[in-house]
Amino acid sequence: MDVLCLFFISFKLLLFFSGLCYATTDTISSSQSLSEGRTLVSKNQTFELGFFSPGSSKNRYLGIWYKKIPVQTVVWVANRLNPINDSSGILMINRTGNLVLMSQSTSIVWSANLTKVSSSAVVQLLDSGNLVLRDEQDGNLGTYLWQSFDYPSDTLIAEMKLGWDLKTGFERRISAWRSPDDPSPGDFTWGIELQENPEIIMRKGSTKFYRSGPWNGLGFSGSPELRLNPIFKYKFVSNEEEVYYMFNATKKSAISRIVMNETSNALERFVWNEENQSWKLYASVPRDRCDNYNLCGSYGICIPSALPICQCLEGFKSKSLESMDWYQGCIRNKPLNYSKADGFIKFDGLKVPDATHSSVNRSMNLKECREKCLENSSCMAYTNSDISGGGSGCTMWFGDLMDMKQFPAGGQDLYMRMSASEKGANDEHKNIPIIVFTTIAAVAVVAVLLLIVGYYIHKNRINLVEKTETNRGSSHRQDDPKDDLELPLFELDTISNATENFSINNKLGEGGFGPVYKGTLVDGQEIAVKRLSKISGQGLNEFTNEVILIAKLQHRNLVKLLGCCIEGDEKMLIYEFMPNNSLDSFIFDQTKSTVLDWSKRFQIICGIARGLLYLHQDSRLRIIHRDLKASNVLLDHEMNPKISDFGLARTFGGDETEGNTKRVVGTYGYMAPEYATDGLFSVKSDVFSFGILMLEIVSGSKNRGFYHPDDNHNLIGHAWKLWNEDKQLELIDSVLGDQSCNLSEAIRCIHISLLCVQQYPEDRPNMSSVVVMLGSENELPQPKQPGFLMDRKSQGPDSSLGKPESSSTNEITISLLEAR
Repeated sequence: MDVLCLFFISFKLLLFFSGLCYATTDTISSSQSLSEGRTLVSKNQTFELGFFSPGSSKNRYLGIWYKKIPVQTVVWVANRLNPINDSSGILMINRTGNLVLMSQSTSIVWSANLTKVSSSAVVQLLDSGNLVLRDEQDGNLGTYLWQSFDYPSDTLIAEMKLGWDLKTGFERRISAWRSPDDPSPGDFTWGIELQENPEIIMRKGSTKFYRSGPWNGLGFSGSPELRLNPIFKYKFVSNEEEVYYMFNATKKSAISRIVMNETSNALERFVWNEENQSWKLYASVPRDRCDNYNLCGSYGICIPSALPICQCLEGFKSKSLESMDWYQGCIRNKPLNYSKADGFIKFDGLKVPDATHSSVNRSMNLKECREKCLENSSCMAYTNSDISGGGSGCTMWFGDLMDMKQFPAGGQDLYMRMSASEKGANDEHKNIPIIVFTTIAAVAVVAVLLLIVGYYIHKNRINLVEKTETNRGSSHRQDDPKDDLELPLFELDTISNATENFSINNKLGEGGFGPVYKGTLVDGQEIAVKRLSKISGQGLNEFTNEVILIAKLQHRNLVKLLGCCIEGDEKMLIYEFMPNNSLDSFIFDQTKSTVLDWSKRFQIICGIARGLLYLHQDSRLRIIHRDLKASNVLLDHEMNPKISDFGLARTFGGDETEGNTKRVVGTYGYMAPEYATDGLFSVKSDVFSFGILMLEIVSGSKNRGFYHPDDNHNLIGHAWKLWNEDKQLELIDSVLGDQSCNLSEAIRCIHISLLCVQQYPEDRPNMSSVVVMLGSENELPQPKQPGFLMDRKSQGPDSSLGKPESSSTNEITISLLEAR
């Protein structure tokens, strides 16, 4: 024993004196070592390697941490399973070129386990944070004998690969520290599931905990917000040699890390905040309960804003009809034929199902994918494997579909196999050879009829356009409306009979364009009829604009225009009937507001956001509504919101995003500052109106005419005051109550609304960002001062703004305001 002790003392003295030949360095050779009190520092002093003790532990570990960050943040640990309990640790390269960590008490503590012998090996800490062992005589500096990036601990940093080397079967997987004091691997792991359609899976032990969804060319199906991320760029590679995921920062100065947290059971992304000298939580998963793996069972869909959050897809019903236990999954309403007699229903905005039992063919198009799926009786769904560039490739699912989630925006389309008798399933390819002759004959007959009908429609359109252009003078639209009216024409007698000759009992309300009536067609369909007032010049403009625009729009959160009636002086628009009238009739009514609990209000907010996103970005035209307000949001029988009244909307083509006008139209209290004062409008002016609407939905109060006994602000000013005083809860509608209201969700909505109503358009988010913010729990930026902050004290004692207005649902619409 004395001889062994003497050997270690002599050995450490030798290493000490040999270490005197280098100061701060990023490299050690076979003649050098690293002991307690010494560190390796990368060339640009980004990372540091040395010995440390985590938390309150006294054990010593060899690790890598950020050099310039004052809070020691360890990103890699060598001896996770075998700590050193004293200060005798030494890192060295042995005579065979292997990198080893030694301790006086236990000899070899950790090793790189090289099988290749190298007489000229050196170990170097790179500025990427990668500790590499390389042969000094090898001219290829990118070739390593060993690297720490292949053996991650609990952290993924830029340029690290998460995944598989398929040539060797080697896997790079992350595992959480067992505790802040113990870096040994816990049972919480994160890695790529090696299957035909790879996914990143988070596990607790052997149980799936969270699933990313497959890579779809733009991002992971389960994380659509990645597409909008301005800070990071992502890479996913899947070929015959390797499958891996990697991220990089778009700016070299951005320092970021992804960490597995055993305590919170979350995968967390942090970004270093240089100004505050602290780590900022940028994002984490699971984001909500819907991220919990397969929460809703087979064919169930998880919707974070719904109540209950688990629902059955269209064409399915709960397995447990008596207890309505949604978590047991769903079954089909109608059985499949398991043949080409089946059809498909398209579902959009989804996190696609668990890809364990799926296949990918990257050379197929979507039509070929459909045919291939129909041929296989086990195929239950299909979609494009790559949605970038218009979509390509084919992914098919087999067996029961599970772990699906509905996103407010940015999810994927999925075509699900259904019985052909199920509403929406299309089986247009069924019995094609038999019906060819019949189809040709029918087409010929229909063509003749269309020519006849087209003549009369064309005639009516010309009459409409001539009268419209006369009233509008030099219109802002340069294209010819004659080419845009693509709606069914109803006869005046039909509408008159449906509304009982426009009976006063059927009248639903009246706007600047004229009255609106409820009607019932002969087939029982209920309609809403907007009848243009004969004395309203403005209404004629709105009528033409609305016909041209809304005929081209199809979205679940936009009111559907069924047709129009143009006969003589009569001009009418026929809409689907909304049985619950408009949003303002609920949120501003003390009695009816109780019907809208928080879950329903949040669902309405998300629905309006999706509708606006469609108008701004996803429709065939880029459309700015210009009159978004509570009275222009209609509610269907399930209280789903539908944006209506496109009479004041404007379109843009190409890359246009904004315009200006001398004729400022809209509703006071909802208009953005730059629009009301200078006539400048853009998608950001709609965002401002949406922010006001959000505040109204959360608070149950109108922005215009808002009165609070403790201050003299309008609703925006009151919300801003409470925000700065950290009293956001006081803004929430009192009828909601703490128990029925998700307070954190409501506060998040207030936060988003204040971002939307910021003074300057460039500071406001676009609607795609708003939709993502509503659907995630990522940290939000701090809002700047809102526009149209109003303190009524400054208006003087005679100002009408100093007096509370009555709670009326009638808004004052500005029809003409000359810009200065």
